[in-house]
Amino acid sequence: MKKNFTMEREPIPAYSTFVLLAGLGSFTRTGDQLGISASAVSQQIRRLEAQVGTRLFNRTSRQIALTEAGQQLLAEVTPALDMLDLALQRVRAQQQGPSGLLRINTSRLAAGLLIEPRIDEFLARYPDLKLELFTDDTFADIVREGFDAGIRLGPYLANDMVSVPLDDGQPVGVVASPAYLKRMGTPQTPRDLVDHDCIRYRFAGSKRLESWHFQIDGQTTEVDVSGRLIFSDDRYITRAACKGYGLVQRFLRSIPGELERGELVPVLQRYAPPPVTFHLYFAARQHMPPKLRAFIDFLREPLIGAP
Repeated sequence: MKKNFTMEREPIPAYSTFVLLAGLGSFTRTGDQLGISASAVSQQIRRLEAQVGTRLFNRTSRQIALTEAGQQLLAEVTPALDMLDLALQRVRAQQQGPSGLLRINTSRLAAGLLIEPRIDEFLARYPDLKLELFTDDTFADIVREGFDAGIRLGPYLANDMVSVPLDDGQPVGVVASPAYLKRMGTPQTPRDLVDHDCIRYRFAGSKRLESWHFQIDGQTTEVDVSGRLIFSDDRYITRAACKGYGLVQRFLRSIPGELERGELVPVLQRYAPPPVTFHLYFAARQHMPPKLRAFIDFLREPLIGAP
């Protein structure tokens, strides 16, 4: 007889309790926030531990802490709960039309890749919405500065933010002008870059230089490069590369015209690192305004298919 696994699964609220307890570190505080007793919280966690077959928290008289298994479960369950919350909010938002001013803090690169090409379509679809795009290559405090959400690359997001992927991954590659490659030769492996001028990008906020990464022997590896030019604006990096000043590592979808016209040529393609995904992030799951829900759904359409 086929076993019915659905009946054996712990209800979703138990996982929500688990995530809340991991953040608060207290049965009492967790119970207070949920409106239940500390013992009821403890019972939910014990049932969840029995269901997964391992201890999720180490408990002492003074404190509780996640076990290694608990840390793994937290990392995997939290995004799923976030997406469930967003789905529920989407259903609620269908009862209201999006309107008002939507303030988005985004990097210039994300704005150019994800928003600018579709801004006419967005404004036509939502005539009661006003959109403010604040392009900022630093990491602003979106809550303190009054933004509804921000858009950045996934690896650089703060842990306390709810995030939603917006694309299927941006391919990264090294490119140079034909004139530069004719003059300096074409690198065959990332190690050859030591003999080349590499145009670098410096982050405006942290002031650190952007690292160059490659896939070498199945692993993503950082390679130390150097060159005579450093910029904090992608536009100048692209122009410098087209003029033959050196090699650049860029998001390939940000330079489609230069690639199509042959002004820039990809090299080291077999060593390209994994694509990087842009995420929209915001500070709270509760009471998402319809205007933000509409914006998220709109940007994700190419990723999940048009509604």
